Amino acid sequence: MLYLSAMVKCCTGGFLLMPPAYVCVLVTLLDTRTAPGELKWAASPSEGGWEEVSIMDEKNIPIRTYQVCNVLEPSQNNWLRTDWIPRSGAQRVYVEVKFTLRDCNSLPGVTGTCKETFNLYYHESNDDKESYIKESSFIKVDTVAADESYPDRIMKLNTEVRDVKVTTRKGFYLAFQDVGACIALVSVRVFYKTCPLTVRNLATFPDTVTGADTSSLVEVRGSCVNQSEERDEPKMYCGADGEWLVPIGGCLCIPGYEEKNGACKACPVGFYKAKSPDPGCAKCPPHSYALTESISSMCKAIIPTVPILYTEPPSAPQQLISVVNKTSVVLEWSPPRRLGGAATPATSITDSGSQLCLPCDSDVLFAPGQNGLATTRVVVSELRAHTHYTFIVQALNGVSQVSGAGAPQSVSVTVTTNQAATDVTRHSLALAWQQPDRPNGVILEYEVKFYEKDQKERSYRIMRTFSQSVDVAGLSPLTVYVFHVRARTAAGYGEFSTPFEFSTNSDPFPLIGEGVNSAFLLLSISGLGILLLISAAVFIITRRRSKYSKTKQESEEEKHLNPGVKIYVDPFTYEDPDQAIHEFTKEIDVNSIHIERVIGMGEFGEVCSGRLRLQGKREIYVAIKSLKAGYSDKQRRDFLAEASIMGQFEHPNIIRLEGVITRCKPLMIITEYMENGSLDAFLRVIHVIQLVGMLRGIASGMKYLSDMSYVHRDLAARNILVNSNLVCKVSDFGLSRVLDDDPTAAYTTREATGTYLSPGGKIPIRWTAPEAIAYRKFSTASDVWSYGIVMWEVVSYGERPYWDMNNQDVIKAIEDGYRLPAPMDCPVVLHQLMLDCWEKERAERPTFSQILNMLDKLIRNPGTLRRTGGDRYMRYYTLSSTWSMCAWLQSIGLERYRDTLAAAGYSSLDSLLTLTHQEMDRLGIITPSHQDILLTSVQHEMLSQMEHMQHTMVPV
Repeated sequence: MLYLSAMVKCCTGGFLLMPPAYVCVLVTLLDTRTAPGELKWAASPSEGGWEEVSIMDEKNIPIRTYQVCNVLEPSQNNWLRTDWIPRSGAQRVYVEVKFTLRDCNSLPGVTGTCKETFNLYYHESNDDKESYIKESSFIKVDTVAADESYPDRIMKLNTEVRDVKVTTRKGFYLAFQDVGACIALVSVRVFYKTCPLTVRNLATFPDTVTGADTSSLVEVRGSCVNQSEERDEPKMYCGADGEWLVPIGGCLCIPGYEEKNGACKACPVGFYKAKSPDPGCAKCPPHSYALTESISSMCKAIIPTVPILYTEPPSAPQQLISVVNKTSVVLEWSPPRRLGGAATPATSITDSGSQLCLPCDSDVLFAPGQNGLATTRVVVSELRAHTHYTFIVQALNGVSQVSGAGAPQSVSVTVTTNQAATDVTRHSLALAWQQPDRPNGVILEYEVKFYEKDQKERSYRIMRTFSQSVDVAGLSPLTVYVFHVRARTAAGYGEFSTPFEFSTNSDPFPLIGEGVNSAFLLLSISGLGILLLISAAVFIITRRRSKYSKTKQESEEEKHLNPGVKIYVDPFTYEDPDQAIHEFTKEIDVNSIHIERVIGMGEFGEVCSGRLRLQGKREIYVAIKSLKAGYSDKQRRDFLAEASIMGQFEHPNIIRLEGVITRCKPLMIITEYMENGSLDAFLRVIHVIQLVGMLRGIASGMKYLSDMSYVHRDLAARNILVNSNLVCKVSDFGLSRVLDDDPTAAYTTREATGTYLSPGGKIPIRWTAPEAIAYRKFSTASDVWSYGIVMWEVVSYGERPYWDMNNQDVIKAIEDGYRLPAPMDCPVVLHQLMLDCWEKERAERPTFSQILNMLDKLIRNPGTLRRTGGDRYMRYYTLSSTWSMCAWLQSIGLERYRDTLAAAGYSSLDSLLTLTHQEMDRLGIITPSHQDILLTSVQHEMLSQMEHMQHTMVPV
């Protein structure tokens, strides 16, 4: 019996991305608490298994439940199936089970037969008349365990929720399998989530059922509300949790209407709105009125019965002053003494640059305006740096156009930015300057022109630099020099800055100062020489004691001797994250971004694709990561830190940061768009030489990061992006910011994501080196371990590392020496490189320089990639010799059990297929992780070999 109902609830967890009206709606498909009468679900066996009973719930209301408690008999297999449940358009349903479960330790004589779990299954069907249970047709959802079991009569209620994808049939059945527990199903509720009817940006979005996957987003087009018209196509996305995300576009109220409370209301009497983009209804000007019907798109003028007489133009405004703030100017004045008539005159402002006195650029902004002003204060912004401006303020009245304008008031200002000279000596100085406010494209280089002031540009020198500073040497002592700077973009050189002057020093030793005698100077030089000798000795000793190979030494020497190598700067060393953002990233005008669609969900919010168009540059496709609403200060800091990290990197195999948007909400990070998404999702049947080329790109990017002394900590195929040319780029630099240095942090598992969560952050166990898991010792060597796992992911075409082993077993297996076997058809040289990356000792692992060299050799000699382990694996399955078993056990790190298995008659891999946990307990193989490795590895290898045989069979 099914009863449909709906109720509005706040979704569990996270922050609300919208106001309360945007939270999800839960539509209930089944609730046993509200079902009248008996449930009469199908049970198998019909006797001695699940039994329907009536009980009182916590509110003393009678409800129907099912219970079973066959804990004395072994091998229980009791099934309970619900009635047919129509999915009513749902694509993913949620099953909430409330139950009690008896603690097996409290029941005497049930050792080995009592269980504390049950299994949940489902079966999609168009038929609501199925009268029997067919176990093989059901798909397992999960094994459900109790958080709290009870040892006596005081029952403890457990609540578990599981989600199920239902998309192929009109409805479905649920089934509960008992395998020997003492359990009572108190209630079962089945529901799905929808995004509710809502209005956003004057567009109505209907009730929408969420998508089939937990990360899916359903695109919905909105329709404009009454009395509005479309500005940009209104769209929103319905998230998997029933929340509306990413409003795009919207509608505008038509002329005569203004927005109020999500609707378009007519302008009141005396107000008007002439155009749709106008913000709201404005009051009609003096001597005019609006239509009484309130549909006011314009005002009609009133013909005055008594004309306003103007006898002369007004006098000039008084006391005009200006205040310069970087590239903006505040102008203020007092009204003119003589108005020239009864009305207050309007005011206008004209402006011009110096020298030729040309009108200012069209992008100069006047607030509140340039003409028709009724105020005595104006803010002028978007001015050019190093430019002289003259502003003229005039008062106008009714006869100004006839008799000529009144006297103007003018003021001249010079807009500049700061230049500074430091480390001034007799013959040199260090010069620094700021970037132009409007560079009109990416600045490629700066040109510095300087000359002695007395020469007056008759003889000058030119220097070029890529940075905003330069060291100028070869100057004359005690001389004044004049400097000009200009920038070059792809469009060419801009204008030189206004001149700025600095004088060299006359003191030959400015750092030592006056009064220092020659003996002290000699002693200082001698001390410096001794320090250099000690440094050289330490360097030689360190080189001799190094455990790295010659290739490593050469790469390190190149790194330290090359002055152009940058070092990564941790943005968390800045007290203010905005300072790091300003230093390492570029602010992008939000109007330059056009969002097109949502492509996924990130750690901080949704990820969209769109287009970026900057002035003077061609339009490009970009990915846009945004910070969801309701963020905390820590989330904002972490979000900006990721941008500050990416902004320091510039390499063809590292994801490129285009810029950030921090001056409006939501905060956004703009990166290059990678057409093929993440590597783990992209991997398909690709030629092995292409795989090696992709691995080479990843290694090149990681070498660049290691040269900058940056440790990634979360290198995995899911964090590698692939573009349309199959170029792999390292991305996702967020994990390092959430890991602390507390070695005693308590870890808890989260199997769904394959990570451990600690008070300091999350650790991806399957990709992390053992020393990083145990002692939180992250280094380039731990990144090399992760790179080996990425290699395995790539060569296995996206298979999950360590398959279905849980995190605890993975940790234990690695400690015992187990390493992932070679994937099917994996070249031997690639698997050997993986094993090298998985050396237990950090110092024994190769560097990224060595990995890069090895992959380059493989690409130049593709013949080395033809030898795979296929023949070796086939031999394991076809030979029954002790040697083949020994080799296989050695490859998985469990050769210690060779004699034990051989003595029990297990001499080949196919014989191991009959091995069970109970049999291994009898043989003395009692470590759970070793048992799981044996069973999982042999099944995986047999399956791989069967697939290999199918791919390589030739029809006769």
